[in-house]
Amino acid sequence: MKKKNKRFKIGGLVFLLLFVAAGYLFVNYYGKIFSANTSINKSDPYIYVNTGANLDDLVSQLEEQKILLDKQSFLWVADQKSFTTPKPGKYRLKEGMNNNELVNLLRSGQQEPVKLTFNTIRTPKDLAGKVGKQLEADSVEILKMLTDKALADKYGFNEKTFMTLFIPNTYEVYWNTSAEEFVQRMAREYKAFWTEDRKAKAKALNLSQSEVSILASIVQAEQSEHRDERPKVAGLYVNRMKKKMRLQSDPTLIYATGDFSIKRVLNKHMQMDSPYNTYMYAGLPPGPINLPEISSIDAVLEYDKHDYIYMCAKADFSGYHNFSRSFFQHNAYAKAYRNELNRRKIMK
Repeated sequence: MKKKNKRFKIGGLVFLLLFVAAGYLFVNYYGKIFSANTSINKSDPYIYVNTGANLDDLVSQLEEQKILLDKQSFLWVADQKSFTTPKPGKYRLKEGMNNNELVNLLRSGQQEPVKLTFNTIRTPKDLAGKVGKQLEADSVEILKMLTDKALADKYGFNEKTFMTLFIPNTYEVYWNTSAEEFVQRMAREYKAFWTEDRKAKAKALNLSQSEVSILASIVQAEQSEHRDERPKVAGLYVNRMKKKMRLQSDPTLIYATGDFSIKRVLNKHMQMDSPYNTYMYAGLPPGPINLPEISSIDAVLEYDKHDYIYMCAKADFSGYHNFSRSFFQHNAYAKAYRNELNRRKIMK
């Protein structure tokens, strides 16, 4: 009887030890999987995973951003879930995420989109630089595509008009959008923008879609401050084109020089032999002098109908213009403006 009780006690002790051991292992494993293991910067709760990054790269990044509290437990969970390659993208992290949640998020590809915005663009280099700061795509690769003659031809443009494909706005895209995917997306947006109604208005003007954008870029450069005046400016240029007059737009000369710090166009600028010199060459320049906003494009398509053919910036520097029908009246406005430039000592 005593031996039986002894065996019972030993068996009970063994069972208790196994139970405690099992409990310890359960708590240990449970903690590794489900206990909070992150510290998130509330002002910037994102992690950007690069295309081609592996698990080691990811862990280094998590440590560098001081997100992981315990590296080893994360690696253990990653191993248990056969997680070796995170999907690229921008991910929003939450305070107190556990290893299981973190692994599931970074292998799911359920990233948060970015708001891609570009405006006040003059050149392909400007566009590539601005987009490259907001996406993973390298600005050099983007610029290469923007200046690719074959790619321009593929979308129905030439090297000079290709920039009219890109309409300034805010677009929701994924951070890991490639340079090629960016162009493809802009092509879809361009197609959606040019509705049948807008196409009909362009046809009524006897202008192609790119030509509308080129004219809109001039209108926008002439009136960058007050959108309400753009349809009136557009009407003036439409009038000059109908009369076969040269556009004589100062911003086209500035674009031709490549010096955008110029505040006063001089006679020497008008002598520059460039297809963008609308004092020297009739018609529209070969490409846009900036990326016109939607309001500028629509200002051309819905231009004000009037008979003005001259304009000059107002001498009060309000940003608005004086419009005139006669060269005599225009000269009076131009003289007043020149006098004010001299008074303010704006010589170039």
